[in-house]
Amino acid sequence: MIWLSRIMTLGSLVLGAGLFWLGGMIWFASTLPQKVQDTHSITDGIVVLTGGSERIGAGLELLARGRADILLVSGVHHHTNQRVLAELSKATPDLFNCCVELGREAADTVGNAAETAAWVRRKGVQTLRLVTSAYHMPRSLVEFRRLLPHVRIIAHPVFTESVKIRDWWRWPGTSAFLAVEYNKYLISLVRDRFILDKPTQKEV
Repeated sequence: MIWLSRIMTLGSLVLGAGLFWLGGMIWFASTLPQKVQDTHSITDGIVVLTGGSERIGAGLELLARGRADILLVSGVHHHTNQRVLAELSKATPDLFNCCVELGREAADTVGNAAETAAWVRRKGVQTLRLVTSAYHMPRSLVEFRRLLPHVRIIAHPVFTESVKIRDWWRWPGTSAFLAVEYNKYLISLVRDRFILDKPTQKEV
């Protein structure tokens, strides 16, 4: 029967696609950073992507330790000011006043990259430390490297208790969360592959 043959073929394709996605998901989760590889290099600037006080705290600690002289917090809500961020991160207001800029234009990771690219051009940054959550780092690097191909980017992952990366398969909440993040990562790869208007060295 032709219809039965078509159903079996379609079922095989769906099963194959599902297995391919599952294999990619396992690879993605297993390759997420488990620690910060480079804590000592000094860069021209630091960018922190909003999404948790741990990220901002990590960025400010790096700034206080002299790992860079300037820091951008990208994606700050319009009603959030420096005082609120200082209280959340337990940083001194003086550190904010001298060296921290708040970016308020970004609403997602793509926007973070665009906002940071504009800041990088304005500040003349050639080396950049990127601070965000470990699970968010792969997607962030895809977006940032697309817009900043000539800037050296050092990944500085931040780890949170709520996302248990090390034993992710044992935690249904973390597994579901990482599955969503993996899908977003795939979308970033597709965007990176098919967007043709990547910036040139002059634009960066």
